[in-house]
Amino acid sequence: MTGQVYSVLTADGEAVVEYPEITKEKLLRMYKDMVLSRIVDDWLVRLQRAGKVFIHAPIKGQEASMVGVVHALTDDDWLFPTYRELGAYIARGVPVEVILNRWAATSRDILKGRDLSIFGDRRFKIVPAPVPVATHIPITVGFAYAAKMRREKIVALALFGDGASSKGDFHEGINMAGVLKVPAVFVCQNNQYAISLPFKRQTAAESIAVRAIAYGIKGDLIDGNDILAVYTKTSEAVENARNNNEPALLELRTYRLGPHSTADDPGRYRNDKEAEEWMQRDPITRFRKYLERMGLWGEEDDKKLHEELTSYVKERVDKLVIESPKPETILDDVYAVRPWHLEEELQELLDLVYGSG
Repeated sequence: MTGQVYSVLTADGEAVVEYPEITKEKLLRMYKDMVLSRIVDDWLVRLQRAGKVFIHAPIKGQEASMVGVVHALTDDDWLFPTYRELGAYIARGVPVEVILNRWAATSRDILKGRDLSIFGDRRFKIVPAPVPVATHIPITVGFAYAAKMRREKIVALALFGDGASSKGDFHEGINMAGVLKVPAVFVCQNNQYAISLPFKRQTAAESIAVRAIAYGIKGDLIDGNDILAVYTKTSEAVENARNNNEPALLELRTYRLGPHSTADDPGRYRNDKEAEEWMQRDPITRFRKYLERMGLWGEEDDKKLHEELTSYVKERVDKLVIESPKPETILDDVYAVRPWHLEEELQELLDLVYGSG
């Protein structure tokens, strides 16, 4: 383990180290997922400002880390996200209309209007995200341990931020993963800030990845704005976990270009120059330059893609109907068979909302 950050691409999109062969179709799919993620992200911010979405955690600048990680998984692997994983959902194949209904908490919301700015759906092997950071890390370990006991060749992958690495759940979970030798991969998207607290004030260690040594697992420090680096190292970690039951801790060095959430003002704790410097490492621009160098993409291709995806998302935004879930759904999904006391409470609620008789 060293402090060296693993990269494949230069800022100009030139590949300077070898990486596994990736099909043209997969490369272009990853690029499309990154672009679509940014467009949807922009719309969710606008919808929040318009009062149609309560809160949103923007992902601009982190698209490579989310999309690259998910593309390293199989359809059978499970994802344990946090509240800032829009790009992961897009890469996992979650339809835009499902995301819009979730964020707007409409009557078509898969989670029936509960919680804020999180997502989960077993159809896509995504476990509902927690709002408190790091609490899902021990759960990821338990899930992976169960898969190991059942001899299922699946991997549980947890995504979280640098702030979560300062929580006890992080240390307890990763320590247990190392002891039990479970098929789990822990991916920290270090976007340099735990809300307003800069990374340098969170730890005196040179990295989060270096902590893997203490827990006896593999650790890698990766350029999170380089999707080929993310995909390469995550693929290695996932397959090693799947075949050898060896967990790994990956730290993706990236940057949150926007606020922590739509309730946050980053100008109060960081300067514009810093954000501008990171904007020069924009992961989408960097990957596009690589595709152009490889002769897989061009200016007209890019213009057409942006126009098509912008139109695609706007159509779904225009069709979004802001209708809240019915009040009685608050008692759904608590028990498989609703007990008598909840039946009584449900009737009281119905009488209160709709009137008795």
